[in-house]
Amino acid sequence: MKVERQNAALPAAGETDDLAVPAAVARAMPAATAAALPGALGLAAACWVIAVRQMHGMDIETVTRLGSFGAFIAVWVVMMAAMMLPAAAPAVLRRAQAGGVRAVPLFAGFYLAVWALAGVAVYAVYRPHGTTAACVVTVAAGVYEFAPLKRLFRRSCREATGFGFQFGLCCAGSSAGLMAILAALGVMSVTWMAVIAVLVLAQKLLPAKAAVDVPLALAIAGLGVLIITAPSLVPGLSPPM
Repeated sequence: MKVERQNAALPAAGETDDLAVPAAVARAMPAATAAALPGALGLAAACWVIAVRQMHGMDIETVTRLGSFGAFIAVWVVMMAAMMLPAAAPAVLRRAQAGGVRAVPLFAGFYLAVWALAGVAVYAVYRPHGTTAACVVTVAAGVYEFAPLKRLFRRSCREATGFGFQFGLCCAGSSAGLMAILAALGVMSVTWMAVIAVLVLAQKLLPAKAAVDVPLALAIAGLGVLIITAPSLVPGLSPPM
């Protein structure tokens, strides 16, 4: 009887490995999470350094010409990695917890691929323009902040846990108005790049609240009015002194 009880307490052949695998995965999860966040933020920081160096001395006015497609896309992807990866940190962590560290580069790659496609769209439609066009685009961006579609994309971006491409589409839809402002006011402006990056980060990490979102939308629309009434006060609309 003692032998039978001892045998009953031992796992059957093959069960030891089955029990060890989940335990090993559980131990690996904190390591995966700990590695994913510094990796994403470190890449974003490096891209900020590269972007600032690449964009130094470039024309930052609304009459900026984008140059060759290859050169623009190269700079654009670096810009998007710098601006968007910090805002994607929660999704990167979720992906690391679900699939481990190896899943993170693929997730980030597909995420940035969406922003690369956005750069293709910008290159296709962008033309050197004046204050009137910049005003129209900025006011429209302010109106978009009130749109139900914007709220839907924003909620989906905050909750998405799928592949990087799906997540990127949701986030691109959420930030479409803000990115339009960047294109309208200075697509190669480090100043506007930083401003838009802060707004994107805030909208991705902070809960949606009318007390914050409504004043922001009104401020964007007010910026559009300022572009027409006092363009010299808006960075990117007058030649640097």
